[in-house]
Amino acid sequence: MILNARRRRLNKFRFIFLLLLVASVLNFTSIMKIFYPLPYRDMIFEYSAKASIDPFFMAAVIKAESSFDPDAVSPKDARGLMQIMPETGQWIAQQINLHPFHPDLLFDPETNIRLGAWYIANLEDEFAGNKIMVLAAYNGGRGNVRKWLKENKISGGIGDIDAIPFPETKHFVKKVLWNYKIYTWIYGDKK
Repeated sequence: MILNARRRRLNKFRFIFLLLLVASVLNFTSIMKIFYPLPYRDMIFEYSAKASIDPFFMAAVIKAESSFDPDAVSPKDARGLMQIMPETGQWIAQQINLHPFHPDLLFDPETNIRLGAWYIANLEDEFAGNKIMVLAAYNGGRGNVRKWLKENKISGGIGDIDAIPFPETKHFVKKVLWNYKIYTWIYGDKK
């Protein structure tokens, strides 16, 4: 009797497991969207198009920086979705004639995305579209990346990621590139 009850529970468990496995295989993309959401999609696509950058690359940066939390603040006071420093935000606002600028505007998703898209485009121009260098500059500072290139610490290739001197920047680059692959895979055919 006890053996039959155990066998029924085991069979029930196997059935539920098989059912969940089939459901997850059939809905894998839907499940991945839970872990890799794309809020602010319209704004990301709008400002990416205006800046001529890949919207999935921008989404990958946002995912790594704030996980889409518009109120995020880093210990160094980087703010908003794209974790833009107030000084950088002020500089970008001057470049694009966004007046008046106040650092609290960095908590506004549209302003943050607009400034971040312009900034990524600016870095892509400087580093000839090299996404590794763009990400390293975005996180570790463009001056540091110029210095690393000049000193031949990095050359800009995919193999250089592990040679990036700042551990935080190295991790950031890897994380964004992974996010970029996932976002392109999940949403890429649905632009």
